[in-house]
Amino acid sequence: MSHPHPELRLPPKLPQGGLRVTPLGGLGEIGRNMTVFEYDGRLLIVDCGVLFPEEEQPGIDLILPDFSSIRDRLDDIEGIVLTHGHEDHIGGVPFLLREKPDIPLIGSKLTLALIEAKLQEHRIRPYTLEVAEGHRERIGPFECEFVAVNHSIPDALAVAIRTPAGMVVHTGDFKMDQLPLDGRLTDLHAFARLSEEGIDLLLSDSTNAEVPGFVPPERDISNVLRQVFAGASKRIIVASFASHVHRIQQILDAAHEYGRRVAFVGRSMVRNMGIARDLGYLKVPPGLVVDVKTLDDLPEHEIVLVCTGSQGEPMAALSRMANRDHQIRIVQGDTVILASSLIPGNENAVYRVINGLTRWGANVIHKGNAKVHVSGHASAGELLYFYNICKPRNLMPVHGEWRHLRANAELGALTGVPHDRIVIAEDGVVVDLIEGKARISGKVQAGYVYVDGLSVGDVGEPTLKDRKILGDEGIISVFVVLDTSTGKITGGPHIQARGSGIEDSAFSAVLPKVVEVLERSAQDGVVEAHQMQQLIRRTLGKWVSDTYRRRPMILPVVVEV
Repeated sequence: MSHPHPELRLPPKLPQGGLRVTPLGGLGEIGRNMTVFEYDGRLLIVDCGVLFPEEEQPGIDLILPDFSSIRDRLDDIEGIVLTHGHEDHIGGVPFLLREKPDIPLIGSKLTLALIEAKLQEHRIRPYTLEVAEGHRERIGPFECEFVAVNHSIPDALAVAIRTPAGMVVHTGDFKMDQLPLDGRLTDLHAFARLSEEGIDLLLSDSTNAEVPGFVPPERDISNVLRQVFAGASKRIIVASFASHVHRIQQILDAAHEYGRRVAFVGRSMVRNMGIARDLGYLKVPPGLVVDVKTLDDLPEHEIVLVCTGSQGEPMAALSRMANRDHQIRIVQGDTVILASSLIPGNENAVYRVINGLTRWGANVIHKGNAKVHVSGHASAGELLYFYNICKPRNLMPVHGEWRHLRANAELGALTGVPHDRIVIAEDGVVVDLIEGKARISGKVQAGYVYVDGLSVGDVGEPTLKDRKILGDEGIISVFVVLDTSTGKITGGPHIQARGSGIEDSAFSAVLPKVVEVLERSAQDGVVEAHQMQQLIRRTLGKWVSDTYRRRPMILPVVVEV
């Protein structure tokens, strides 16, 4: 198995007749999925998603793929193929279209409807091409065939990309639910047909490659939900992804059966479920869904609330309910259902929300204590079955953390893919398919691009480091007025601390040291403000470290008069 090397350089020019594959997100992480294909100077992008921030990224709203490697080639992009409508696959599209709004978007009916609604908020009207399973479309030099796959959202597609260099199949996110709620199976017959033609490179979903066996059917959740609804005496609050149409359908069915009304909470939930209903993907009995404003007129035992926040996102509805920062207040006897998996890295945030809800008296049902979730990704048994059907000549695991990519690679090897034809890459690593063999040829920049409010890319790792220091250790500010002609201190030093746990009065012990250092510096003729600030920072920092074993941010201000 080939793998990336930390000293990889920029790749050479793509040889004539070769196909280049560059993942800009989704490898080594769960989310931010984006892959760029290049043939004959033209580019095709598959997915453009976002990654949601973790605790060590305070203040960050979203994390985007790094577009820098294609920024000067936007005119070469033939289109963006969207495999399905989850945020980790479409959330980055508005930010790429800000740079070139006329890049065509290719996807299924539901996927395009979800992204078009999102783009309205950015005031972008996209060029779109609706496709469905079985369709073939020529997009520049790329001939794309779309294949139905089953996932936790309707209308998901895999894509087979044909070029003279060979055929590449990108699975997107998929599983093999044999009893899907919408009756739409993963089209194994189509994959077998592609296999007979010859799959030169398979890019396969790795998210559940460590999990043995097969994913249970989505419909298994229905009986568990009915039991929860039957035993709930007050309100039921369900947290789910705003695009998990199948899960919401089961909630609606259970609510209808037990005589409850449903209200959607949160802008994205209301928007997406409205789209799914209008397009016929969500079956809603008349009168079942009501506006959240009418809930005060209903008895508690007839209410179901469906909201976002199943991953513990700080600003999502469920987190705010847990923190008593939402108009809907949790009371004793409420039942809360977290109908989703735990995305790696979100565990602490989710359990913090669970504890907060439990504190106010809620009975919290989650994957750890009830079968209220099944995954949308193929487990190891399904992947083995899939590889035996596809028989790829080269395999590149995608969509997963390092452990998932490695596990997926081992599964491919078990089914007969030669080790030297399994490519384990990471974001930015360039893989070329030349004369039927995939090999790593270099690396491009593919770091995190942070969205902070209206700012995109302005916040970097140094800023996040400062924020973490501020959050963990606090800040100490020092104000000094300096007479530059004499070098004498005419005001201060005044020292204040915030969030450091140190009382302002404690700094009287270090003030003489600060004054002594500044006066000595002035006597030596060093009165430049920046140098004075550095002296203050070093002196005060050493004293705080020696005295309190802390390292707060120290912000000296020297005013020259």
